[in-house]
Amino acid sequence: MQELKEASPESTRIGWIGTGVMGSTMCAHLLSAGYSVTVSTRTRSKADALVAAGATWATAPNEVAKASDIVFTMLGYPSDVRKVLFGPSGVLETAPEGAIVVDMSTSEPALAVEIAATAAQRHVHSLDAPVSGGDVGARNATLSIMVGGPSEVFDAVGPCFAVLGATIVRQGDHGAGQHTKMMNQVLIASNMVGVCEALLYAYRAGLDLDDVLASVSGGAAGSWSLTNLAPRAIAGNMAPGFFVDHFVKDMGIALGEASRMHLSLPGLALAHQLYVALQAQGGGRDGTQSLVRALASLSGIDWDRR
Repeated sequence: MQELKEASPESTRIGWIGTGVMGSTMCAHLLSAGYSVTVSTRTRSKADALVAAGATWATAPNEVAKASDIVFTMLGYPSDVRKVLFGPSGVLETAPEGAIVVDMSTSEPALAVEIAATAAQRHVHSLDAPVSGGDVGARNATLSIMVGGPSEVFDAVGPCFAVLGATIVRQGDHGAGQHTKMMNQVLIASNMVGVCEALLYAYRAGLDLDDVLASVSGGAAGSWSLTNLAPRAIAGNMAPGFFVDHFVKDMGIALGEASRMHLSLPGLALAHQLYVALQAQGGGRDGTQSLVRALASLSGIDWDRR
């Protein structure tokens, strides 16, 4: 393969596939940094703002690949990743020799290894680089980016990662980024249950919820979710920084990996079931803070009418 060079706005053409809650903002940061960007997404209207800002629209993933040196994907499910990379009109159908594919979706570690093997057969490099930080981190370019893949490929993409995030760590070879993201989701899962249960306790005890947050957010109980998502839950703002449907998918992947490793994670299993209940109540397209509604219903509390 050709020698890898560090990405730069002057010489590196970027492809971006997936413009959801986080992807559209992330792509916009690369545009603002001066990169030439070709974009494609399932729903064309979701890319209109990017095209208006200077991105070039492509009708299919293979068209993105033909026009790009580095292709980023930010998609919802492993099945989406497979279709975009491996399917008819997929990225790997036309990616030029020496190109780099960076999957920033939260997906399966085994799929990251499969992508790497298939890409290598076509003389294409790959990284798995899932992120954490939600819509806030994407908007402020403060994401934590967890990367799996060879160090020389990581170094080549580094300037792009620096545009998107504040904490960028190569965790190991292919799949290590996805395993790190699974750890991240395990941490968040039980924490979100605690955040929502604490809000319900404070409400039933007759406390002022905003005053309670002022007291506990800076102490030992503090967390990103408490600071960023608890105020949304209190305000009844259930708009997604991260979809419940996607979180349930992530926890399912983590539980599958835990089972494969003969690892018991009862806290994660409980959180998964509570979020599945929230899905059953119609909350799949809401943000993860909407778990407070499902937990409130167990105690006869209508959270939206409290």
